Amino acid sequence: MALVKFQTENFRNLSASPVSFSSSFNLLYGQNGSGKTSVLEAIGYLGLGRSFRVNRHQAVVSHGEQRLTVFGGLDRGLSPSGTEIAGKPEELEHRLGISRDVGQKETVLRVDGEAVRSLSGLAKHLPVSVIDPGVFDVVAGGPGKRRQFLDWLVFHVEPSFGSDWQQCQRVTSQRNQTLRNGRLDEKLLRVWDQQYAVLSERITETRMGIFARFKEAFERLVQEVEVPWTEGLKLEYYPGWDLSRPLAQVLVDHREQERKVGHTLYGPNRADIRLKFQARPVAETFSRGQQKTLVILMKIAQGMVLSQMGKQVTFLLDDINAELDEGHRAMLAGKLQALRCQVFITSIERPQVEQLWPEGKAPDYRLFHVEHGKLMEE
Repeated sequence: MALVKFQTENFRNLSASPVSFSSSFNLLYGQNGSGKTSVLEAIGYLGLGRSFRVNRHQAVVSHGEQRLTVFGGLDRGLSPSGTEIAGKPEELEHRLGISRDVGQKETVLRVDGEAVRSLSGLAKHLPVSVIDPGVFDVVAGGPGKRRQFLDWLVFHVEPSFGSDWQQCQRVTSQRNQTLRNGRLDEKLLRVWDQQYAVLSERITETRMGIFARFKEAFERLVQEVEVPWTEGLKLEYYPGWDLSRPLAQVLVDHREQERKVGHTLYGPNRADIRLKFQARPVAETFSRGQQKTLVILMKIAQGMVLSQMGKQVTFLLDDINAELDEGHRAMLAGKLQALRCQVFITSIERPQVEQLWPEGKAPDYRLFHVEHGKLMEE
């Protein structure tokens, strides 16, 4: 499915006028501050439930307002040939909406007019993948960034993963609280250990299965593109503890260590995707440019896994002219076109279509000039 109808209210400086998008590529350009990134940010709300730029809803709502709203209409997406699936123009497969009252700190989520209780009920309809300057921390940042990267894919392959992970987070919080108590309650801690171990093993099994599919897609991708420096690159999944021993036993054996630090040190909350080149961390050996390209390839591989399942990913590419050279931009555009993804690309200059698709095989696309928060189609 793809986002084809879009409207916001009180979202940064964006106009409240409704906009129609292509199921394929949408090219947005305009000066800094015109609202280009705000459009991507608002689209992200429908697939992520939050901003990919800031942590606070208050920073997103228009000045002087208390409530923001984002509405999106989804069609059936693209056919295997890359053309829009036939249907009446006014027909929508789903209608999504998210509203946030920053004063009351209340969020309302709706799918097809019906209220949904959890963000997963909204997000599962629109897999949104962001490529902006912050995404390159997947390589250079800590394990949390890589867990988040993997869990996005795991959720869209296995939607039930979200509830397992939330339940595990609650148990971890209770376990940490028990560890921080001045007098350690061993009996209570063993109760939390048992629940935590069961959830952890289930989460880890799911993650490992999806990671194997991702790794297979990634290795196939690097054979198709000209990146010789990937020779010797290894991607490995670390579950958060040594799987040769039951997690419950690992927790007991390291009880004193965890008591001293006051939180859980072993389990899925410590999982990581370890990226190594010739046995050394990629963050220490790859140049900044190579790290950027690696993240792009990893993002494409995510799209490949979901494409195999018949799911259309919506990619948000913010100011890629500043992050990628012409050759890498063309590679990215070509691969996303082949995967039948919906793509939004922003830039300051008017996009040069012949540079994105140098072989002259440009997809159907819509071009928008953004000015003062308003999108004007050209």
